[in-house]
Amino acid sequence: MIYQRQFIKDTSWTAAAVFVLLLVVLVATQVINLLGRAASGRVAIDAVGALAGFWTISLTPLLLILTAYIGILTVLTRYWRDSEMAVWLACGLSLKSWINPILRFAVPFALLVAAISLWVQPWAELRSREFGELLKQKQELALLEPGVFREIGGRQLPRVYFIESFDSEGGEARNLFIREREANGRDTVIFALEGRFSQDDHKRILQLKNGYRYNGTPGSADYERASFQDLELIVSTGTKVVDVQAHRRTIPTAQLWGSSEPLHQAELMWRLSLPVSVLVLSLLALPLSYFNPRSGHTYNILIAIGLFLVYQNGLTFLRDAVAAGRLPMLAGLLPLHLGMLAVFALLLRWRGLPAQSLLQSLSRNKGGGA
Repeated sequence: MIYQRQFIKDTSWTAAAVFVLLLVVLVATQVINLLGRAASGRVAIDAVGALAGFWTISLTPLLLILTAYIGILTVLTRYWRDSEMAVWLACGLSLKSWINPILRFAVPFALLVAAISLWVQPWAELRSREFGELLKQKQELALLEPGVFREIGGRQLPRVYFIESFDSEGGEARNLFIREREANGRDTVIFALEGRFSQDDHKRILQLKNGYRYNGTPGSADYERASFQDLELIVSTGTKVVDVQAHRRTIPTAQLWGSSEPLHQAELMWRLSLPVSVLVLSLLALPLSYFNPRSGHTYNILIAIGLFLVYQNGLTFLRDAVAAGRLPMLAGLLPLHLGMLAVFALLLRWRGLPAQSLLQSLSRNKGGGA
């Protein structure tokens, strides 16, 4: 019908504008945050662009939910404000007649959110963590500039390195000088002709060949000298590539199905809740969009924002309860969605009888009146 086509057209243009605006604001905020972390050394500067891209993919489900909700709410509020809705209702259309076009608009959003949250988002989260860790390791090795004294290893294993030539890609080095200050005040100085940096599980290792090791107290004559053909040093720890099982957001959805782990059930519940929330919020936008042109107040927008916050925070609370083992997954998945659908039915009934108060509408509905 005409009103359905016009509604979908108006909502599509509004949703596109809302999505672009939200995307620009949130991505700009995240890029600024990443640049600040890069300046403090917590994130490799080369990783800022890629991490921002992965973060955008992870945030896309929430952006799509907000886009559908705000788009429908904005268009229908404008229809009420411009008295277009009054014209549609005067032609014999009830508010229930808008459910079909709203679902026609919201279902593609729900399917897209489902695809991203169930399959794309875990992959993006895993690649984001791996990429950030690998670039951080590469940046740390890149500090070893040939001909310059550098300290790497942080507080765990601080050492001063001097390398005559170094290939940061392959980790090969020649003519190395290494100095380490021990806790008892003694110094260890190592000279080696060759060295190679490598990764062993959660440790970065420097394998030295053909050199000498000196150990003693500066200013005294108690230095000890030992020659070696092969020597292995731990450069830094905690550099293990991201373990899929260590982060619930990186676990593929196929591994979550049938798992009895509360943490896995909570993550599965969250991923399933996102596409459902698109449909529920889209329906809620119908009664929440009611606007009385004579009053000039936009209380409906404030109520809509409040319900959205209650909905999302409620889902987060239930997810945490499932993760802690206090609730089974179905008890965390169904009640809030069903409760919001009940709120939608109640508000739709009330808006269908705008001349009555909410209590009068409830009484009439209880008595079976039309």
